[in-house]
Parts: sequence; C-alpha cells; structure tokens
Amino acid sequence: MSLVRGNSRAAKPIACDHLQAVVFDWAGTTIDFGSLAPVRALQSLFAGRGIPITEEETRQDMGLLKKDHIRSILLLPRVAAAWERKKGSPSSEADVESLYAEFIPTQLETLADYSRLIPGVREVAEQIQRQGLKIGTTTGYTRGMLEGLVEEATMQGYMPDANLCPEDVAAGRPQPFMILRLAASLGVWPLSAIVKVGDTVADIQEGLNAGVWSVGVAITGNMIGLSEAAWNALPPAQQEARAEAAREALLHAGAHYVVDRAADIGPVLDEINARLRQGERP
Repeated sequence: MSLVRGNSRAAKPIACDHLQAVVFDWAGTTIDFGSLAPVRALQSLFAGRGIPITEEETRQDMGLLKKDHIRSILLLPRVAAAWERKKGSPSSEADVESLYAEFIPTQLETLADYSRLIPGVREVAEQIQRQGLKIGTTTGYTRGMLEGLVEEATMQGYMPDANLCPEDVAAGRPQPFMILRLAASLGVWPLSAIVKVGDTVADIQEGLNAGVWSVGVAITGNMIGLSEAAWNALPPAQQEARAEAAREALLHAGAHYVVDRAADIGPVLDEINARLRQGERP
C-alpha cells in the first residue's frame, strides 16, 4: 500500500479582529465573594468522617469537578495519612464515590447562603452584552447546583447566554471541553475571540488548554478566600500584600492578565481587542 501526499494549500486562518464572547466562572468570580460555599461544604464533609481539613488544603485544587476535588484532597499526604489512621486502610475509589454522594446534598444546602452577586458583576455583564459579546459560564459544580445558581443570579439581574458544567461534556477543568462546547453553542469562532475569566489556577488552565485568552481574578475568589466583610476589615497594607501574592500566583499559572475583580474586566477586553486587530493571538 503506497502513501500519497496531497499538494493542497493550507487553509487560510479565519481573521479575528475583535472579541465575541466572555466566559465567566461562578464562585469567587461572579458570585460568592471569597468562594466560601465549596470550602464550607468540603470541610463539613471531611469533618463528618472524623478527618478535619484546613482551609488551605481545601482550596489547593479549587475549580476542579467536585468529585476530582475530593479525590485530590484524599491524596494530600497529611489527609491520606490521617484517613489511613482513622479508617485502617488507604482511601479507595469507593470512598471517593461515597464522599461525593454525601457532598452533593451538603453543597446544595450551603449554596443558598452564598449566591449573592459580587459587586459590579451585573453592571459589567450588561455592558459586555450591550457591546454585542455573548456571555457563557463554566463551573466545577454539578448541573443541579448550577441551575440553582442561574436562578438566583437571574433574580439579581445577571443573565449569561449559556451555562455549562462538567456533566455536560467529557470532563471538567482543566480540560477545555466546556469552553469548546460553549463556542459551538454560542456560534463563536475562532477561539481567539473568547476570553475566560476565573479565580482559580484550574480556570486559567482551562482557558489556556482551549486556546482562548485567560484572565485571573485575584481579590474576590479562591486565591485570598475572604468574605467581602473580612476583606474590607483588613488594613490597606495587608490587602495589598495579599492581593499582590494572588496576582503573582495567577500570572505564574499562565494568565494573560489578572484583574482584582470581574467588574474590572472592561479595560482588559479593550486591550485584547487592540491586540487582535494587530494580528496577535492568545
């Protein structure tokens, strides 16, 4: 059998001189200042099994599909050793499934207390949509959790055009499948016309893996992990030190830009549009 190589010319890249869509995360980016709901639910879950986990341990892999997040917590050396001492054997996939089944109702109960929009989100979303851009969302929550958040957000005036969770695709973050499906459902092409905005390393990786612009959110989310009241109570010097550390961590993860709050995204979109007009790509 012979191999025949064709002589056809390479396809001409589709020109892209402006953004068409922004994909936002939920907890810590658009709702739930400090991304507290998943932390509280996971800490309650592990405490109920006699193995309390710290906030730092809980936040380490935030942004993943929640079953993957539980699995990653169980693999942390301190937690793994504590589990084996308590249970008499290392954790198993059956333990992951059991914890996840228990986590779902726990998180659903918690979400009701942490669904308030972060200040400025409604206004910036309205501005983005008035400019003709679509808004999509991705999350590590389940479909049932996401639907509850969408309902609460709608009542507060935030209405994305499409919302996806890991159950809707082959896999959650850091894989790019939710963004790729959003691009198809929103009719957005090429992928360089999309910006992903989120507060976790997994958000940044999701965007990079999808080939879109990735923007990190430093202050309102997982990297700092404080409620709005707790954040406002910090002295200015402490605020700046913690904000700078969060910015650096997100930039180190590969973010093209970092903003303090999702409400600050406007100038970044303008700069990306300018770069697109110059022929730059993510």
